Amino acid sequence: MIGRLRGLVAETGEEEALIDVGGVGYVVRCGVRTLSRLPALGDETVLHIEDVWSEAQGPRLYGFLSREERSAFVLLTAIQGVGPKAAMAVLDVLSPAELAGAVAREDKAAVGRANGVGPKLAIRIVTELKGKPITSDPVGAFHAQIHHAAPPPPSAAGEAVAALMGLGVNEAQARRVIEQAVLRLGEDATVQALIKAGLQELGR
Repeated sequence: MIGRLRGLVAETGEEEALIDVGGVGYVVRCGVRTLSRLPALGDETVLHIEDVWSEAQGPRLYGFLSREERSAFVLLTAIQGVGPKAAMAVLDVLSPAELAGAVAREDKAAVGRANGVGPKLAIRIVTELKGKPITSDPVGAFHAQIHHAAPPPPSAAGEAVAALMGLGVNEAQARRVIEQAVLRLGEDATVQALIKAGLQELGR
């Protein structure tokens, strides 16, 4: 069983990355959040790996930038009805600390923002994760719990993602290119600048 990979980022796609470890390329499934934070092609990275086997797809490697994300993924996939894809979708919209906060306040709507997670499954996730050690950062989880009363205003990145989706780009791809644009242009980039950078990335 593979628990961690240290190697060079050889390729990235919409849902996976190819990590070159000593000349051997490992295909690792990653969420949008993880893919957007990987270093540039050719640079070294460390991914925490969960090895999942299914009769339909055989063995697959799922990669995370932190042990907490991997642990949260394991907890999520242990819930009936939550497969790897749904677990990755939850971690794309909620960090482990944010997930812990949502569970603590029984915020089904926050969990239900994940692609492929309907209301019934969101309720099951919140119910079954109650009391589970989702994060080792109780302070982060506490802040995630108490800062839920007023929803944050739409961010420039969120508006840019919505604009690309309006142009027919799928959500995962739109989030990936906009998050990459934010990393390049900074948090203060305008919606228009992010959209332009995202379209340029899509055109490569």
